[in-house]
Amino acid sequence: MTHFADMIDGYRRFRNGGWQEQRERWEGLAEGQAPKVMVIACSDSRVEPSQIFDTNPGEIFVVRNVAALVPPFETTPGRHGVSAALEFAVQFLKVEEIVVMGHGLCGGCHAALHRTMAGAEPGRGGFIADWIALLDDARDAVRAEHGDIDSGEAGRAMEMAAVRVSLANLRTFPCIQEKEARGTLKLRGAFFAISDGVLHVLDDATGRFGPA
Repeated sequence: MTHFADMIDGYRRFRNGGWQEQRERWEGLAEGQAPKVMVIACSDSRVEPSQIFDTNPGEIFVVRNVAALVPPFETTPGRHGVSAALEFAVQFLKVEEIVVMGHGLCGGCHAALHRTMAGAEPGRGGFIADWIALLDDARDAVRAEHGDIDSGEAGRAMEMAAVRVSLANLRTFPCIQEKEARGTLKLRGAFFAISDGVLHVLDDATGRFGPA
């Protein structure tokens, strides 16, 4: 099990290895960043976008949260962390693509499907419950379609539905609507299956996921 002391050892290996080997890249990154792709992924420790996509520092702008969710556009007071990151990526970094990447065995999607956090108080699951309430409509549809919600098929259906929910919510942002209409921004859905390591990509034409 990795603890912070182990991470410091890892940092020293990086500092003496990878950082030195990519010194020119890091010198360029010290001047700024210009990623072309934003990835919205889950916080799950098993799903690391830079590892899955084999990218270098500076190549992807990543936001991670429970279940890789994007809330709809809203102007109510609050601390809109995902929306702020999205705004920065689209309006200031001018990314050309946004990838929403869900994954298999997602705890957030499981909690949404089974309503395991329903009624919990903040600090005891309530924050999670409020967040995954973004999936309420999708959950109802999955439960209606799958009689056995404990099945692997129902779980995967919920996980893939969550990607579609986030993509739909992305399209409620005026800046995304404008750029997508102009053809300067592309939205993509993806799903990484932890069990077999296969990445599935959403086909816009069919609305279905298929292996990349």
